[in-house]
Amino acid sequence: MSEAMTAAEVLASHAPAAGLAPAPSPWDGELAGRLLMAPMAGVSDAAYRLMARAGGAALAYSEMVSCAGLHYGEKSWELVDPDPAEPEVAVQLFGSRPELFRESAERVAARLGERLALIDVNMACPVPKVTKKGEGSALLEDPGLAARIVRACREGAPGVRVTVKIRRGRYAGQEVAPEFARAMEAAGAAAVAVHGRFATQMYHGEADWGAVRRVVDAVGIPVIASGDILSHDAALRALAETGATAVMVARGTYGNPWVFSGHEPSAAEKVAAFECHVRLLEVTGAHLKRARSLAGWYFKGMPDAARWRSAAMGCVTAEEFLAVAADVRAHLTKVPG
Repeated sequence: MSEAMTAAEVLASHAPAAGLAPAPSPWDGELAGRLLMAPMAGVSDAAYRLMARAGGAALAYSEMVSCAGLHYGEKSWELVDPDPAEPEVAVQLFGSRPELFRESAERVAARLGERLALIDVNMACPVPKVTKKGEGSALLEDPGLAARIVRACREGAPGVRVTVKIRRGRYAGQEVAPEFARAMEAAGAAAVAVHGRFATQMYHGEADWGAVRRVVDAVGIPVIASGDILSHDAALRALAETGATAVMVARGTYGNPWVFSGHEPSAAEKVAAFECHVRLLEVTGAHLKRARSLAGWYFKGMPDAARWRSAAMGCVTAEEFLAVAADVRAHLTKVPG
């Protein structure tokens, strides 16, 4: 049973049937041409990161972690700590107080040691409950404060790369990304990821990759393209069209860890991936209700997909989710063609 296994053992046993690697390859520190798994609140836990790395992601990020949360309590550390099967992890921090960033960077670096790939500062989140505190994309309006935050992180974690993730700007029609990125470069940021939407757009409309290109032209540090990278082909186009050093994939990873390699999975491999992912949720101690969303993502486009999504919504245990997967597999063998 998966509860007696480690995450490494789950991957070794179940990932190959899904067309995934049996173990993640360590990141070599290079960004050029690489596809990265983006930080996603409520999504990018250890199980999700392991699936992405098994799918070919060069690096995977934690969910965004509150510096205040790390300062005042212990629960936030659950978002930081990598599973033993992860070679390394990129940790994204958010907040607005430089002194808390300095403290958080120091503590994260001490806790993770060589397994800390980099520290990323979230300056892109558009959610009102974040921006109303002057955090996330609200920092785009205060480049001076943002620069102090970058310097504070570098002071707290000497020798650790500090990067930032930004948007085109906060308000529609007010693009600040190029000059803002220059300020972050001057403060010592090692790279900048650019989402080609304004914060007020949330995730509506289309990402403007031209904004990424303008940042590439404005700075000398690596630029990571983000926004509407929903397929492997889109990732390659983004690299070519923007001149970015790397790309960051977020929603394109939903039910699709193969987005990083370009592998076209069969229906059977999708079912196997769902099973592997459920087992990883279980052994990493994640809330199994997350598998309800996973079912919708992995089973999308399959015959009777709505039926399987509905069945998964009633599941609570790993065994129940795996039983749904077994039903999907049995149904697939009966479908002509």
